[in-house]
Amino acid sequence: MACAAARSPADQDRFICIYPAYLNNKKTNTEGRRIPISKKNKTYSREWNRRVQVQLKQEDGSLCLVQFPSRKSVMLYAAEMIPKLKTRTQKAGGADQSLQQGEGGKKGKGKKK
Repeated sequence: MACAAARSPADQDRFICIYPAYLNNKKTNTEGRRIPISKKNKTYSREWNRRVQVQLKQEDGSLCLVQFPSRKSVMLYAAEMIPKLKTRTQKAGGADQSLQQGEGGKKGKGKKK
């Protein structure tokens, strides 16, 4: 992939940018959300402040993949796949163990006067 400065305007038209806020279910439409709120568990961690570039069209203007004709279709597909990630499914089982370990911990010091 060539660096961004070497791309021509025609190349930039073939790509779309998807920012994590587009998929965040805690954001409103005015704050940048692009997919329906009914899609649950579509949040992103604060570590991923970057964008994702997706190529929709080839140089001749034809679609790269027929199943993704528009920006909206790519975002809806991403919303479906996020809960299926291994990191998302494994964290649900590990949360119970961390709660059990934390119950017997000692208390911290109070504030100094």
